[in-house]
Amino acid sequence: MSKNLQLFKSSEPPKRELYSSKTLSEILRPRFWSDFVGLGEIKGEFISRLKENKGRPPSLIFWGPPGSGKTTLAKLLGKNSDLRFVEFSAVLGGIKEVREIIDEAENYPEPTILFIDEIHRFNKAQQDAFLPHVEAGTIILFGATTENPSFYVNQALLSRARVVVVPQLSQESLRVILQRALEKTALALAEESASYLISFASGDARKLINLIESLAEVHQEGELSVDDVKRILGDKGFSFYDREGEEHYNIASAFIKSLRGSDPDAALYWGFRMLEAGEDPRFLIRRMMIFASEDIGNADPRALPLTTATADAFDRVGLPEGRIPIAQCITFLATAPKSNRSYLAMHSAIDAVAQHPSSSVPLHLRNAPTKLMKDLSYGAEYQYPHDSPEGFVKGVQYMPDALVGTRFYEPKDSGYEKNILERQKLLKDNSK
Repeated sequence: MSKNLQLFKSSEPPKRELYSSKTLSEILRPRFWSDFVGLGEIKGEFISRLKENKGRPPSLIFWGPPGSGKTTLAKLLGKNSDLRFVEFSAVLGGIKEVREIIDEAENYPEPTILFIDEIHRFNKAQQDAFLPHVEAGTIILFGATTENPSFYVNQALLSRARVVVVPQLSQESLRVILQRALEKTALALAEESASYLISFASGDARKLINLIESLAEVHQEGELSVDDVKRILGDKGFSFYDREGEEHYNIASAFIKSLRGSDPDAALYWGFRMLEAGEDPRFLIRRMMIFASEDIGNADPRALPLTTATADAFDRVGLPEGRIPIAQCITFLATAPKSNRSYLAMHSAIDAVAQHPSSSVPLHLRNAPTKLMKDLSYGAEYQYPHDSPEGFVKGVQYMPDALVGTRFYEPKDSGYEKNILERQKLLKDNSK
């Protein structure tokens, strides 16, 4: 263990200059390319060319999770160019302040790089204010966002910008950042504690640095064990999950696709990642209800009743015990045989309705509540299936004339649908 301890202890005294006036994250923000961690994780050679100041940068949208380095990357690129660089936060100001910056930019012969942090805070109508000035070359727009630009950035503006995807930082990159943070504090960590903090940070450098800062404020002497860290920070972390943003849809999609792929372990992970992050359990249950019919259907008809029973059980029991029937439902749905044939049949029937919206109901299928309708032979030749020993009458046409012979529902030869398929074959043979 002594060999590992050296990695997380600085041989020099802690450097606390500036520490009283700036946060640790601001002190550690890279000011030179050599200090930027994770640059190699960004795909493509585009950033490398800009880093070498080869050509004027276009408008850029930096998209990535919190603490991945979007703002730092934008600042380094801006200050690396020969152009005027102005920073602005959409949290701290509005379009009025932006217009003042643009008015000032019009007095310069070269474009001004305007960096808007959290650009998604401006709605799409507000973002329209940038468009004419980007087109005129007055500004080169840099924007940073944690939200999917496809949904949160004006499409006209997006078409004139290049999206730079900044990925979540790897554990290796976080370890480098952790070491730098420790060198600025008097904190000493055991290897296990360091690994725990890196995992706890979930790819977010700012979160990791803030954790170190919080620990340093309450612990001044001696090495922190992992139990000490858990005691100080609390025994439970939280997942990166935004109930209203893109990550909500990403994780919900992963949950459904894991169920569809018959992987109960992955489905449990994604499902409970949502729940542990504060998602309403009813959202998860509603998704499972839809899944039970869309993806399992008649391959196991018990799936839908089980999901509705899960909804009832959760409403009766609540949290935390309500998680138990949810877990049972997840594992059942994931391991059940799958069939989307009812779902496909629904769409085929809808298409047929669109193509034949006015097909007449055959006379023998019509109801005859009045004498006139009886005189017109409504329902006259209808044969009641229950009067037959087999509960089935041969040769009866139930489709409108235009759709005779059409089949929407084709059961799979697996699960309970295999029984349905055999029943259909039997009825077809008997109807000849």
